[in-house]
Amino acid sequence: MQLGVFSSPDFVIAFVIVFFAFVVRGSLGFGSGLISVSLLLFILPITMAVPIVYVVDTLGSLALGTYDFKQIKWQELPWLWPATIIGLAAGAWILRVLPAQHVTALLGLFILAYVAYAWMVNPASLPRAHRSWGAPLGVLGGAMGSLYGGGGPAIVAYLQMRHLDKRGFRATFQLIAVTDGLVRGFFYAGLGLLNGPTLSSGLWLIPAMASGLWIGNRIHFRLDVRRFQYAILAVLALTALKLLLPV
Repeated sequence: MQLGVFSSPDFVIAFVIVFFAFVVRGSLGFGSGLISVSLLLFILPITMAVPIVYVVDTLGSLALGTYDFKQIKWQELPWLWPATIIGLAAGAWILRVLPAQHVTALLGLFILAYVAYAWMVNPASLPRAHRSWGAPLGVLGGAMGSLYGGGGPAIVAYLQMRHLDKRGFRATFQLIAVTDGLVRGFFYAGLGLLNGPTLSSGLWLIPAMASGLWIGNRIHFRLDVRRFQYAILAVLALTALKLLLPV
């Protein structure tokens, strides 16, 4: 039996992967794209895995963003939001003219350096970044979103250094993720990556996304702030290793 691009056995594997990825997303507010794409590459080519994950990730961002809407820290967005959109456009241009592997390695090293620094000084003691830092980190996050299907690390680092409470952190990130998803949708459709089979495959995985978010949301409210901050650093470290050691 075919479910989009999946055979029945592969669909079961994909369902488990997406469920686990969205447990993490519901708990921390990010990370589902990295986890889903990395593991789905064992059963799908990247040209299918990325747009399928894009479908469930965008729907997940909309669901979580709607749930957390009142918790969005709008004061963090004047620099961050437009810069992210500029970065998404810049990333599309870079994808056409430059070898993306070089950018990937540099970003991976940057994230690892940040994680090492934040771990040593204790995330709660990180210096408080000025809101204007949202501009360069938003551009970087947007560019990486276009290049690799997820610019979370740079934006996560910014929001962490703004010392938001965990609910505000999660809510504000979702708004950026929705913006990222809408812009990337145009790119993927224009490149022919977002087509009937990949779209239907993503829709079949909605129950995995929804159930993962529900469980992750319950975990989110049970995490104390210190564990929440260190969990963010752990996922960022895995992101960096994924960028430095691509599948």
